[in-house]
Amino acid sequence: MAGKLNGKVAVITGASSGIGEATAIALAAEGAKIVLAARRVEKLEALAKQITDGSGQALPIAADVTDDAQIRELVEKTQSHFGGIDILINNAGVMLVGPVEGADISDWQRMIDIDLLGLMKTTHAVLPILKAQGGGHIVNIASVAGRIPIPNYAVYNAVKFGVVAFSEALRKEVIKDKIRITVIEPGAVATELASQISNPEARQQVDAFYNSVEPLQKEDIAAAIAYAVTQPAHVSVNEILIRPSNQEM
Repeated sequence: MAGKLNGKVAVITGASSGIGEATAIALAAEGAKIVLAARRVEKLEALAKQITDGSGQALPIAADVTDDAQIRELVEKTQSHFGGIDILINNAGVMLVGPVEGADISDWQRMIDIDLLGLMKTTHAVLPILKAQGGGHIVNIASVAGRIPIPNYAVYNAVKFGVVAFSEALRKEVIKDKIRITVIEPGAVATELASQISNPEARQQVDAFYNSVEPLQKEDIAAAIAYAVTQPAHVSVNEILIRPSNQEM
């Protein structure tokens, strides 16, 4: 059955679980050739098998977006295997929230390195390919926290505000190159993101919040991404803010 992305190559970072995993399945269902990038190789291989068992095409590549050499290798292996890149989904991220006072500064550095700088570096590596091909699409995963400052989320807020600003400035830079930029801003999503929070009080705050709403599922965000990247060439979906129906913030 023909899909809207037949022949397109989509690279997805943070593809081993959560939104990245669901997006890989959704785009493969539309006919895209999927490059699965993350650090957990065994999960990537299992997901690749799931896609190929369903008659799709998938290439798992171990890649850490904080490592310049691994980003280059990701791009090179993708080009070698599939001949190009049409879509980049910058999804890799962590959410290590907590109060500014007494914070573990290494958590801040990790968020900046993965969520913001890793996204920027991966974009930087892929842009020349999209330009040479005459167009493409980059989707950056931000957060409602990229719009609304939240106590105990200050650095995460700063990082996600940065993703939103980077995305809009980049959109204006590459509009002449027929490269579309989309930023996705999810509210509460039921993924393993909160499990990495080391501050006990912050983890309790996040758990209480998630229990107070009916969280989105990873497939809900994947559907939003699939919508954005399957629009006609003259349509550019620049931004999607998507919350649970009963999330006020």
